[in-house]
Order: sequence, then C-alpha cells, then structure tokens
Amino acid sequence: MKLQTLSEVNIERAARRPVIVITDTANGDQRLVKAKDIATDPLRGELSKQLRMGKSGMIEAAGKKLFLNVYAPTARLVIVGAVHISQALAPLARSLDYDVTVVDPRTAFASPERFPDVPLIAEWPDVALPPLNVDHYTAFVAVTHDPKIDDPALLHAFARDCFYIGALGSRKTHAKRAERLKAQGASDADIARIHAPIGLNIGAVSPSEIAVSIMAEITAELRLPKENVKEQAA
Repeated sequence: MKLQTLSEVNIERAARRPVIVITDTANGDQRLVKAKDIATDPLRGELSKQLRMGKSGMIEAAGKKLFLNVYAPTARLVIVGAVHISQALAPLARSLDYDVTVVDPRTAFASPERFPDVPLIAEWPDVALPPLNVDHYTAFVAVTHDPKIDDPALLHAFARDCFYIGALGSRKTHAKRAERLKAQGASDADIARIHAPIGLNIGAVSPSEIAVSIMAEITAELRLPKENVKEQAA
C-alpha cells in the first residue's frame, strides 16, 4: 500500500469512518473509497455488500479481479440501564466483538459485581454520554423503564445517528414515550427509528432470551440490506 493511501486510511479509521481500498490484483493499482463516496462509486453494490459484512474479499468487475480491503470501525453497544437484561446482553455483545458500555446513575444497579469486566458509568445520561463519542457505528439500547433516564438518552442517540436504537416497553408504553420525546423536540422520523418493543419477536420471556432477541435485531440492522431489515420487522 502506498504511503499516501495508508495515511488516508489511518485518518478515516481514527475518525471511525469506514473506508475500502480496492486493489487490481493483475497490476497492483489501488484506489481508496471513503464511506461518503460509496453511493456514487461504479462498484457501489459490491462495496456496500462487503462493508455491511465487515469483511474483505475478492470480486470480479469489468473483467478484472479486484480485492476489496475493508476497514470498518469496531461496532459499539451502549446500554442505558444496568438491569437483568443488560447483565445477559453485555457479555453476549462482547462475544460478538462489540465494545460495550453500561450507563446507569443508580449505583445499586451499576456495580462491578453485577457487570464484571464491563465498563460502567454511574452517571446521568447528560453527563455519561457525551464523552463516549457515540456515532453511527453504535447500537444504543435503553432499558431502564425510567423516563428520567431513558428519554434524554434516546434524544442523544437521535442526534448521533446511531445505526440501531432500541427501547424496552410495550406498544402502549412506547406510545407514551413517543409523546414525551416529541414534546422535547424529537421528530416523527426520530421516533420511527426506535425499535420498540425491543428485539425480534421470537417469543422471548427470560432476560437471557430477551438479550438474544435484542442482539439478533442489532445484527440484522448492521448486516442486512435495508429492505431485508424491513421484512424481518414486518
């Protein structure tokens, strides 16, 4: 890889922006495609697919064999609420290579004994979330059932364009949540981004089963084309 290309890759990675380096295997020619340029690239279909999968790979295009080297940020999971579901969700997400952080101002819940080896922030969302630099490669889950904690956290997730936003609660609970959030400036489009009731409908009952349903929904949002995600939710 040329020094200039490597320098650009490092800049994008430091900013947690995806980038793909395309190499012509026949002659070694390379070009770099930034995330913002994928939609207009001649290879946009192949680039989008490899980026969704987070994997490098070989493709053929216009009679050429091209190697797509994908540099994607490590996905993050921010869990607002140190509850029983979170105790099952955090290690599950870590096993899938997510960087996990649990936020809950209630120190009786956010304790190292309940969340061994998981970063905990026992602060209110307005204090805890800004330093985390939540971004598009962050999945955001609000599960406290306490509007004083969940609502400001969800507003932060809207502003930071998280790829997944989920909130615990029934449809009736979510309807009330939506009205509260709108009163605080959230748009209809923001509200529509919330997965609620949270998780895929797999009949989950226990905290561990609910954690599996949440992680499955997050995975679908990250890996599947958008039209397939809509079919999963239907």
